[in-house]
Amino acid sequence: MKDILQELEGRRAEARQGGGQRRIDAQHAKGKLTARERIELLLDDGSFEEFDMFKAHRCTDFGMEQDRPYGDGVVTGWGTINGRMVYVFSQDFTVFGGSLSETHAEKICKIMDMAMQNGAPVIGINDSGGARIQEGVASLAGYAEVFQRNIMASGVVPQISLIMGPCAGGAVYSPAMTDFIFMVRDSSYMFVTGPDVVKTVTNEVVTAEELGGASTHTRKSSVADGAFENDVEALAEVRRLVDFLPLNNREKPPVRPFFDQPGRVEESLDTLIPDNANTPYDMKELIHKIADEADFYEIQADFAKNIITGFIRLEGQSVGVVANQPTVLAGCLDIDSSRKAARFVRFCDAFEIPILTLVDVPGFLPGTSQEYGGVIKHGAKLLFAYGEATVPKVTVITRKAYGGAYDVMASKHLRGDFNYAWPTAEIAVMGAKGATEIIHRGDLKDAEKIAAHTKDYEDRFANPFVAAERGFIDEVIQPRSTRMRVSRAFASLRNKKLANPWKKHDNIPL
Repeated sequence: MKDILQELEGRRAEARQGGGQRRIDAQHAKGKLTARERIELLLDDGSFEEFDMFKAHRCTDFGMEQDRPYGDGVVTGWGTINGRMVYVFSQDFTVFGGSLSETHAEKICKIMDMAMQNGAPVIGINDSGGARIQEGVASLAGYAEVFQRNIMASGVVPQISLIMGPCAGGAVYSPAMTDFIFMVRDSSYMFVTGPDVVKTVTNEVVTAEELGGASTHTRKSSVADGAFENDVEALAEVRRLVDFLPLNNREKPPVRPFFDQPGRVEESLDTLIPDNANTPYDMKELIHKIADEADFYEIQADFAKNIITGFIRLEGQSVGVVANQPTVLAGCLDIDSSRKAARFVRFCDAFEIPILTLVDVPGFLPGTSQEYGGVIKHGAKLLFAYGEATVPKVTVITRKAYGGAYDVMASKHLRGDFNYAWPTAEIAVMGAKGATEIIHRGDLKDAEKIAAHTKDYEDRFANPFVAAERGFIDEVIQPRSTRMRVSRAFASLRNKKLANPWKKHDNIPL
C-alpha cells in the first residue's frame, strides 16, 4: 500500500511541475505566474479541487507520443471565492506553450458542463499559443466544442476571462463570448491574425502590443473590460468582481454587510450642478456619494468615457450603474457609448442585477462619422436593452435630458420603475437656443427678440416640472437626498415581477 501511495504522490508531483522547472523559471522571468500559482491566488486558500490531473494527449503524429505530460497544458477544477463556488481553468504555457489539443479541450468542456449543471460561474485563465498544430483539425474541433458551451452558458452562469499571455487566432473567440475580459499590461495580447500575417497581407508594420495589447483592447476596440499591471492585481480584481455577481441566473446577487447609513444626506450634492448649464462636472462624484462606503467597481473605464458603467452596492445589494459623463463629449451618446452601455444593461438584466441610471445627456453626437458608422442602429441597441430589461430600474435625471436621448436613457416610457429628477433637470426636445431658432426663425435677425424667446423657452421647458405634470417624472427630489430616495426605491422593488411576451429570442439590432 505504501508503494502505491508513494507512486501517487510521485505522479502528482510530476503533474504539478507542468513543463518542468526550466520552463517555470522562464515564465517567472517574463513577470508571469504559472497556471497553478494563478489558481492559488484567485481562489480561497485550500479550496481548489482539481479534475483530470493525469489526463494526457493521444496524438501519435510528429513524434508526439514521446512527450505526454500530465494535465496536457491546462489545470481545471473548482474552488471558492469568499466561500462561493466557482469553476476555473488555467492554461499552462509551460506545456506545449499552453496550446489547445483535443484532450485539453475535453478538460475545459468538462468543467463548463459542470458549471452549467451546478449553477456556478466559470473563470478562464488564458495563456496559450493557440491550436496545437500537430493535432490539426482535432484541435480546431476542440475549440468549437468550447465555443458551443460558451454560447449555451451565456446568460445562465457568469463567464469571466483573464488574458494573461498570448491569445491568438481562433482562441480569441471563446473569451469574446464571455461576459467580462481582463488583460495584463505588457504581457497579454489578443488578435485574430498576428503581426507577421498582417505585414504579409496588408504591408502594415505593427507590434503585437499595438495590434492586440491591453491598451489597444481597453481604449480602442472595447474587446477587454479592464487592464491591470500584473497577474496578482488582475486576480485580486476578479475576486472583487465575483463578489458583486450571482452564481447563476436563478439566484440573486450576494448581500454583503454594509456600514453606511441608507438615509445618509450628502449636502455637497446640492451644489454639484454648476450654474452655467454648459459647464461640465464629474458624474463619478455622484456615483461615489450614492454607493455604500463610496465603493464603485467600474467596467470599461478607458473606453467610451462619455458613459460610465459599473457596480455599486446599496444597503449591501449589488446594483448596476449606467451614467452619462458630462466631462467627456458633454455626455453625448455616440456609437461607442451606446454599445458599451447596451452590453452592460443586458448583462445586468440576464443576472437579475437592478439598474440605476444617472442622466445628463444633451443628445446623440452629430456628424458624418457617426451617421456613416451606423449610430442609428447602435443607439437602438441601448434603447432595446433598456426596453427589454425586466429588472428593477431607477433613473435620476440630474441636468439635461434632451430629444431621443431622453427616451433612450431608461425613461418612464421604457418601463422605468422610479424616475426621479433634480430641480436642475431640463427635459425637452432640444436646448433652448436651438429650439428658439427653429420655432421663431422669422425673428433670427433680431437679437433682442431671439434672446427674449430663448428666455421664455428656458422658463417654460428648462425644468423637470412639465414632465412631472404628465407623470413621466415620479418626483422632483433634493440632490442631497438622492442616496436615501434611490435606496428606498430599490428596496421597494425587491419583489418586482415582470415578464416579456414568449419568444424564442429577440432580434436586437446587432
